[in-house]
Amino acid sequence: MQFSRFAETIQPKSNKHVVGVTVTLKISDCTGTIYFTDLQFQEGDQLTGYTVHTSKMLKKMQENGQPVPPRHYNGVVRTAETVVLFNLGKTSAGLDCYIYPIQYMAAGSIELSQGVGAHKVKFLDPVNAGDELALKASTRQCLKNGSPTRKDGFYQYSAAWDSKHMVKLEERKSARVLFEFQEMQEGGDRL
Repeated sequence: MQFSRFAETIQPKSNKHVVGVTVTLKISDCTGTIYFTDLQFQEGDQLTGYTVHTSKMLKKMQENGQPVPPRHYNGVVRTAETVVLFNLGKTSAGLDCYIYPIQYMAAGSIELSQGVGAHKVKFLDPVNAGDELALKASTRQCLKNGSPTRKDGFYQYSAAWDSKHMVKLEERKSARVLFEFQEMQEGGDRL
């Protein structure tokens, strides 16, 4: 079986953000089996190597031969707080973040970030008391009350051992927060 690798550089308009990409495969006048295996987007005009999917390198953390259940941390944040999560896994894990505003908050007033401000995400739509914002690294979804909503930035992850997360809300406003992640360890098919 022979695989061919194709690369293409896409130049977006300088003052525009890319919000979606559609890829259409067109094949004609051929016989045999064709496998379309991977699609990778990266910044820059130089092609790099590929990365194996984490499911091939990692498995759920085990205790007594059984996977440990997902970890949950919750609390209440007023204006801004740094939340520390304890990830006893051997490596970083995707983090699902849920925010439940206690008061109305303006568009762009809710942010999450790692450490001292890296890997930041901002929710772009306003929220009301009782809404649920969900930023789910496990499924790559950003939801408001179960429906897709806009964000600017990155999905979050929990670093191994202690993982610091800044939660920033509109001034003098409060929200309940819930963080959920599955601790991981090495030992997948490739390791």
